Amino acid sequence: MNKGISSIPINLRVYSPHVLNLTLIDLPGITKVPVGDQPPDIEYQIREMIMQFITRENCLILAVTPANTDLANSDALKLAKEVDPQGLRTIGVITKLDLMDEGTDARDVLENKLLPLRRGYVGVVNRSQKDIDGKKDIKAAMLAERKFFLSHPAYRHIADRMGTPHLQKVLNQQLTNHIRDTLPNFRNKLQGQLLSIEHEVEAYKNFKPEDPTRKTKALLQMVQQFAVDFEKRIEGSGDQVDTLELSGGAKINRIFHERFPFEIVKMEFNEKELRREISYAIKNIHGIRTGLFTPDMAFEAIVKKQIVKLKGPSLKSVDLVIQELINTVKKCTKKLANFPRLCEETERIVANHIREREGKTKDQVLLLIDIQVSYINTNHEDFIGFANAQQRSSQVHKKNTIGNQGTNLPPSRQIVIRKGWLTISNIGIMKGGSKGYWFVLTAESLSWYKDDEEKEKKYMLPLDNLKVRDVEKSFMSSKHIFALFNTEQRNVYKDYRFLELACDSQEDVDSWKASLLRAGVYPDKSLTESDENGQAENFSMDPQLERQVETIRNLVDSYMSIINKCIRDLIPKTIMHLMINNVKDFINSELLAQLYSSEDQNTLMEESAEQAQRRDEMLRMYQALKEALVIIGDINTATTFTPAPPPVDDSWIQHSRRSPPPSPTTQRRPTLSAPLARPTAGRGPAPAIPSPGPHSGAPPVPFRPGPLPPFPSASDALGAPPQVPSRPTRAPPSVPSQSPKF
Repeated sequence: MNKGISSIPINLRVYSPHVLNLTLIDLPGITKVPVGDQPPDIEYQIREMIMQFITRENCLILAVTPANTDLANSDALKLAKEVDPQGLRTIGVITKLDLMDEGTDARDVLENKLLPLRRGYVGVVNRSQKDIDGKKDIKAAMLAERKFFLSHPAYRHIADRMGTPHLQKVLNQQLTNHIRDTLPNFRNKLQGQLLSIEHEVEAYKNFKPEDPTRKTKALLQMVQQFAVDFEKRIEGSGDQVDTLELSGGAKINRIFHERFPFEIVKMEFNEKELRREISYAIKNIHGIRTGLFTPDMAFEAIVKKQIVKLKGPSLKSVDLVIQELINTVKKCTKKLANFPRLCEETERIVANHIREREGKTKDQVLLLIDIQVSYINTNHEDFIGFANAQQRSSQVHKKNTIGNQGTNLPPSRQIVIRKGWLTISNIGIMKGGSKGYWFVLTAESLSWYKDDEEKEKKYMLPLDNLKVRDVEKSFMSSKHIFALFNTEQRNVYKDYRFLELACDSQEDVDSWKASLLRAGVYPDKSLTESDENGQAENFSMDPQLERQVETIRNLVDSYMSIINKCIRDLIPKTIMHLMINNVKDFINSELLAQLYSSEDQNTLMEESAEQAQRRDEMLRMYQALKEALVIIGDINTATTFTPAPPPVDDSWIQHSRRSPPPSPTTQRRPTLSAPLARPTAGRGPAPAIPSPGPHSGAPPVPFRPGPLPPFPSASDALGAPPQVPSRPTRAPPSVPSQSPKF
């Protein structure tokens, strides 16, 4: 209520055909001593308020200073210098020129000589409080201001660059310059937005909601696009590749060649259980007799039982492929989201067809397994036969010891099965933290290196007698761990019985296990202690029975490797033919017909409310962007641009280094106090400078040439004030008789 301040702005809008589009923010002057209800930190509050506005790059700063005060102590100029050190946004404004003491003027300031600014100074004469009380209007005030500058002997030569109208033109020109500076980036942004929506808007331009042909065309296009997207996701495509995760055909490929083989090998190698079954079969076939020969029936019974076990992994692979196909369908129908009913019906029809094919595919898979069970072909070219099996069981297995520095294996055994990063967790813990290495798996060894350049090999581990076992995940760790160990109870690596390897996900663990299976490193399926103790009597075999069990074991191993190879090849082919290719054909040939028969076309093609709103917004945005680009083009061609003036010497701001320059209120020299029709040659007139009135010291080309005045006398030259460094010493041209054109 009593000279307090508030940061809440008072907004006034002035409408007139005679004003320019400018926003003026009238900030308070800095109060040094609190008065009235002002708080003790009033100076700090006002300064912070001012800084909030003048720090913005799109603001011009009018550094307003009264002519009857010392310009060197101007708070406005000091603050402007802090936020605009280059002087690109600062324009000096000198007020109260009519209130200066008699015999003084601000000519040096207005000519940008005393304290030069890059954009110079503009003098104005505002209405006094008496004028305001007397209802003096703005037009009369501007006429009085114009008359003041034209009649004053110190300002008449620069009258065309003084006054409120000129200040308006200067500000308008600076606004125009700012707009032109920002136009290129703004135009590029608008054109980028226009291009990004142009393709989508193209479909909306000729949109007619009630046109029945539009719905038919849209339905055909949607189904065709869905078929194309589904095939691309399954078969693979170079365009629009998903770089974040595996999807579609890539996941199915992983099921075929990693998950399915891993499931097969994982379930077949329970060594002790298999030997127990073989011994039971041999004993049961001999009955009360003691057999002299190894019975064929034992081999066939064991093999058939092992083949039947393949049904589980085979059916599981079918389920995994079905799940991936359904996920692929859901991803492809995302483009149909604009038509909710069409999206829902498409998913339902395709999913039903996939479920129908599921039964036929599983029947065929089981048929393949039953075919293998129906006839045991011991005459297969890859089967070792009884003679070789007995010879192998009688031989002592010689293990190859591979050195840690390299290998002399033939190239066929050095084929790289897999490469990738793994973390050795148990060894790293002993050293203060787990560490990642680059691992290379071949058919005979597992090597790890410092990095993927494979220059510095840390170790090479032979795969003989190695097996894989799972390690329970620690609640403190986010890693998934599996371990390698030696079946002969020997250390795997240096003093460590286990080599624990960690991956980021369980999927990576399964993938590494599948790769190790290809290299002959199988999962550990050892029995628990209770099983071994409970069945101990079953393993008290005589030497002859042990030889027979070993012979059957070798035969089963040989024949099952043939079956596994065949099943691994046939199951993916069967799934591909009966499931995947069939679904693709169904989508291409029958989906559209079933959509037409399922529901009315108008119901299917009812768009969502969100889609209708989006279409209207896109069309409005498209039109607005086009209009904006047209306006920018008009501005670019219809406006003039004034380059920024060069920098000036602004070292006067640093008050602490030298004393301030003389105040504009200082008594002028006696020789210049009298009115002059023309300024003396020693001082020289300020050249006419076009809007926006920058005064850097260097005179621009005058508007109209004039005769050169005589050179100054020595006494006048010595008595003249120092010149701006960049101003030439020769006499400048005469004052133009016409006002410059803006």
